[in-house]
Amino acid sequence: MASVAAAPTFAQSASQSGSTGSSAGGIYNLIIGTYTGGKSEGLYVYHFDTRTGDAQQVSVAKTVNPSFLVVSKDSRFVYAVNELPGDNGPASLRGDVSAFAFDAASGQLTFLNKVSAQGNDPCYLSLSPDGRYLFVANYSVATDPGGSFAALPVQPDGKLGEAVLTVHHEGGGPVKGRQDNAHVHSTVFSPDGHYLFAQDLGTDKLWAYVYTPDGSRDVVSPAEWRYTGVKAGSGPRHLRFGNDGRHAYLTSELAATVTVFGYHDGHMDPEQIEELAEPGFQGTQGAAALHLSPDGKFLYVSNRGDANDISIFAVDGDSGKLTRVGRQSSLGKAPREFAIDPTGQWLIVGNQNSDTAYVFRRDRQTGLLEPNPKRIDIGSPVDFKFVAQ
Repeated sequence: MASVAAAPTFAQSASQSGSTGSSAGGIYNLIIGTYTGGKSEGLYVYHFDTRTGDAQQVSVAKTVNPSFLVVSKDSRFVYAVNELPGDNGPASLRGDVSAFAFDAASGQLTFLNKVSAQGNDPCYLSLSPDGRYLFVANYSVATDPGGSFAALPVQPDGKLGEAVLTVHHEGGGPVKGRQDNAHVHSTVFSPDGHYLFAQDLGTDKLWAYVYTPDGSRDVVSPAEWRYTGVKAGSGPRHLRFGNDGRHAYLTSELAATVTVFGYHDGHMDPEQIEELAEPGFQGTQGAAALHLSPDGKFLYVSNRGDANDISIFAVDGDSGKLTRVGRQSSLGKAPREFAIDPTGQWLIVGNQNSDTAYVFRRDRQTGLLEPNPKRIDIGSPVDFKFVAQ
């Protein structure tokens, strides 16, 4: 079951995009989120040349553990989690979300404000399609009440208001130490913007909510069918919708799988499950991010633990189902997140535990990643977003 706490609402316009617009001359801004316990200072901005795959650092904005970020649709604002308390901090410490103004021409970030995420270890952000609210998923290290997500109003000047809604899930799963309580790992809107799905690693559920910003109910309220369950102990993490809007793809961290769902009007129907590791693999695993190529023809999925690679699948244009076409080592440890540039020519993956990121040239016809990638040395890289200049 889920419990909801609400407050009065107000907001204004912005939007989310993983990679925004097109850039003259093939140069994009590349914003990288990091963990700051070691060599990193916060959010880094690079100029990325899509003609060569070269990246040159232009600025850094100091902020604590900005491990996930989103960019407004007009590219004027960047929002980043401050993932606290982390593995060693007190469970009483709540995380935050920071807002920045972004000058795409110069690549400079300017801090605007910071508000509470209303939970522990915020790890994912999504802007509502109308740009009025920023939703933050709190993974949570606390045992009571466990994982949650919150809705933060976006102000006209890009600043964030205090949370107007916080949703806590109840329950757990069979994997001791990982599923003792709820762990919300992502909040993702349906293509039509009517539904919000909260992937809960702890409860093995994709919780479904109706988005109602008209004030008739809370900002979101539970859908009639409440949730889609997955196999016990699998640990759902991240969700992506296919370009056709009729299919969705889910990583399950604990099972190290990717699941294909048929999607219609808020309902998810599982159709295929693919394991990420090679047959007979004996090491530890941890499925993480998944992203589609811009044309929607290929799906890429990262796997951590001892695997440290990216699985490459072809997507069937009619059924949405997956066929493996390859597997590429991340050339480091813990490839938590990655991104494909807007032209589809490059894939950049961050090795969180190796202080490196690698830029692979991507074959747009086969989906495969070519060897001899370019290397970027950066402390604990995690998330990547491309933004037009």
